[in-house]
Formats: sequence, structure tokens, C-alpha cells
Amino acid sequence: MHFAGVDLAWAGRNPTGIAVLDDDGVLLRVCAVRADASVLSVLRPYLHSDCVVAFDAPLVVTNPTGQRPAEAALNRDFHRFQAGAYPSNTARPEFAGVPRAAQLARALNLDVDSHSDPGSSTTRRAIEVYPHAATVALLRLPCTLKYKAKPGRAVGQLRSELLRLMDGVEGWANTPVPLRVAGNEDWALLRRRVATATRKCDLRNAEDPVDAVVCAYVALYAERRPADITHYGDDASGRIVTPTLPADLVPARPGRVAGRPAPARQ
Repeated sequence: MHFAGVDLAWAGRNPTGIAVLDDDGVLLRVCAVRADASVLSVLRPYLHSDCVVAFDAPLVVTNPTGQRPAEAALNRDFHRFQAGAYPSNTARPEFAGVPRAAQLARALNLDVDSHSDPGSSTTRRAIEVYPHAATVALLRLPCTLKYKAKPGRAVGQLRSELLRLMDGVEGWANTPVPLRVAGNEDWALLRRRVATATRKCDLRNAEDPVDAVVCAYVALYAERRPADITHYGDDASGRIVTPTLPADLVPARPGRVAGRPAPARQ
């Protein structure tokens, strides 16, 4: 069985990160592409049989305005950790028809309609995930890591935060659901590029593949530890699958900088 992560760009001109894991959690492929044809070309060799593909993008959007029930429910838990989800609705051009993630899922012959039913026997599934929420839960972060390029964030801060995320990802090798990225040459190259980056655009090109690895790990984690997964929303209006927020996790106080990630959840 293979587990894939797709950090899908909402705008087609932006890069999409892709990662694929085997049944043992070994990273087989990590890269970034742009066109849908390229996304399909990268994924298809790994998806001939049983698989779960986790998209960081909506698969189902039916509400004409505002946010989906899944986003509202996730935000009630994760907003205080600065990990709230952006609203999706059909008034936005990218969701006016069939969402891009759903189009890709159908092209890959993945089950979308019952993609996240905990009792489903479907062996080829697409699920929607959210990396920010997943990293908060799995790394026990008091707030999200600030590796996204936004006004006021310097290159050094972005680089440091992205390296912290990569440290956390590598630390999942020593958990009950291991992720093994250490032997992958593309991951090693990605890490070197981040460590030596001097421009925001260099980091921007690296963050999507890293997020894709997180997405793929959530797919693996959900398969191995379904009792530790929370489903926000439903199949009819859209569902987000994420590792359950620890009940004892305390959010950062406003204005306080978060410390290094704690050990991954056991």
C-alpha cells in the first residue's frame, strides 16, 4: 500500500508539492510540479493498487458563501494555536465548479464520496488534510511554525522555522508510526537547499514538498492509528482528517515565540 501527499496549489500557476511513502513509511519520492498532468504523471506509478492520497486542498465544496462546516469545526479547536483553516466556498473562482483536488482524485480513480468514512472498506481513497493542524497535534506545538513567507518575516526566520519543521518530520522515524526520510536523496537535497537559502523564493520552492511529506504522513498515520484521528465535517459538505489535538496541549500566549517542537506523539 502507498500513501501520497499532495500540497495542492489553489492557483494552477503555483507549485504543488508531492510526496509518496511505501507501506513501511519509507519516503520514495518528494518533488514539486505545476500542471495537473505533471501531478498525475508523478503519482500514477505508485498508485496501481491500494493507496491513500492526502490532499491539502478541498475535495468537496458546496456552500455558496462563508466557510464549510469542516473548517468551522476545525477552527474551534485549532484557531487558538494559530492553525485555523482558510474558508472555502463556491463564490471563489477556484471552487465554482469541481475542485481541482477532486478532479485529480477522480483522474487517479480514487474514492472521493466515501473518502474518509472510518468504517469504509474502500482500498483506494482520497482524503483532505491540513498540515498546519497536523504539525501542531503531532509535534505538540503551542502555535504553528512561521515558515510561510508573509510581510515582516525575514529570510533567516523563515529558514529557521522550515528547518524546525524538517527536524520534526525526521523525528517521526522514532515513533510508533515511523516515517523514514533519512535515506532519500531528494529529501537530503531539499534540506541542503533550505539550510543554504538566502532568498525567500528559494524557501518558497522548498516548503511545498515538505508540506507534502506531512500530508503523506497524515495519510499513513490515519491508516495506522484511526483512534487518534479526528474527522471534521462530513462527506456531503467536505471533511478534513487530522491527528487529534492533544487535550493537554497549551497554546502560546499572544506575542510569545514558540519553543522547539516537543517529542512527537506516542
